Amino acid sequence: MNAASGATSDALAALSPAVIAVAIEANPVEYWRACAPHLPRVAIDDGPELFRFVTGIPFAPLNQVVSADLPVEGIDARIDETLAVFKERRAPMLWSLSPSTRPADLGSRLEGRGLANAGTMTGMAATLDALPETTPAPPDLTIDRVTDLATLDQWRHAYTAGFEMSDFEGQAFFSLYASIGLGDDAPFRHYVGLLRGQPVASSTVFLGTNAAGVWHVATVPPARRQGIGAAMTLAPMRDARSLGYRVATLYSAASGMGLGVYRQLGFAEYLTLTQYSWTPGA
Repeated sequence: MNAASGATSDALAALSPAVIAVAIEANPVEYWRACAPHLPRVAIDDGPELFRFVTGIPFAPLNQVVSADLPVEGIDARIDETLAVFKERRAPMLWSLSPSTRPADLGSRLEGRGLANAGTMTGMAATLDALPETTPAPPDLTIDRVTDLATLDQWRHAYTAGFEMSDFEGQAFFSLYASIGLGDDAPFRHYVGLLRGQPVASSTVFLGTNAAGVWHVATVPPARRQGIGAAMTLAPMRDARSLGYRVATLYSAASGMGLGVYRQLGFAEYLTLTQYSWTPGA
């Protein structure tokens, strides 16, 4: 453990693990609450027991049940009613389960209705009190904050190629963030990494209530293993610190290659999020 990550661990230890876990869970809920109203043809159900949104856009991340705290009484009918909303629009969808999800057997109930376990994500957090000034990266890498549509299109290119998504899927996020806006009053800040002038990496920070969530860290395949991912993660963390945030959160694929990079920047694992998916015709 290097000095920076040691300081990070000490600072996080001063915070209650329960408080940190709540911040990690809350960030994606707040993220999608900020995004959902800007999606086309969206129908939102956001109450104390459930938060879901459906657009009909055939892209699962844009049709989700983000959180659920459902009473056991009448649970089967409530699940069926919720799924019917997505099925009526033939919208591929995701249903996320985190430690606060209730009832505890919701995952098995979803599987019983034909949803597939789409994998797990590791919820992580790091303090922003002690960050490295820089990380090893190519000397000709520049990181620009996205402030106009031309730069957002560069971000889209790197994001789409880095996550090996379709152009349609990348364009969906371009349209979403363009609708939300790119100014200082928006809750999102996006970053594009340029290598010799070409967009090769992306990242985003969502400025939540109690934590800054790092999202969309991606590097195009030919530019990987050069420290670019770490640099793209550090940039939004440093900006969030300048805005007064103490804690950054993120979710990493449990077996993803980014996990080691995040640990080097001081992130520690706190919880697991499991996603279930449904696709029309499945």
